[in-house]
Amino acid sequence: MEHASSAPIDVELVLAPVDGSEESALAVEYAVSIAEQYDASVHAVYLLGENVVRAIEDGTIDEGSVVGDHEAFMDSVADYATDKGVHISHSTAFGFSTRVKTRHPGSAILDTADDVGADFIVVPREPVTGDPGEVLEKAAEYVLLYASQPVLSV
Repeated sequence: MEHASSAPIDVELVLAPVDGSEESALAVEYAVSIAEQYDASVHAVYLLGENVVRAIEDGTIDEGSVVGDHEAFMDSVADYATDKGVHISHSTAFGFSTRVKTRHPGSAILDTADDVGADFIVVPREPVTGDPGEVLEKAAEYVLLYASQPVLSV
């Protein structure tokens, strides 16, 4: 493997969208490996899906409890990156909106990539299971088609 100084791209920040699934945990592992090669950082964005967003908007569940639900996953992601010596930051994004029809997981990933200045995206390619917690099922294709950054689909 070439050293970063002779690499064809300059990577300072790798974006890894996650939803708590095993596939998204694997995507973080790839993102951390890429970050190691380029002496870069990782930003993990936890995407909330349609069911959760609707429940937050209609007051069925408290947004604070949702944050608590995925903290353990994000803690394990942070621990993994830290063990590998890679700096990691994270955020949460709504992958769905009742008010903005164009808002979906793929657009949320690309918006986050722009917001954080990501140079590279690692997106999980998940099987379509219908599990409401797996938000990223259909996002990989969209990200591959429309991202301006290099994308690795795992």
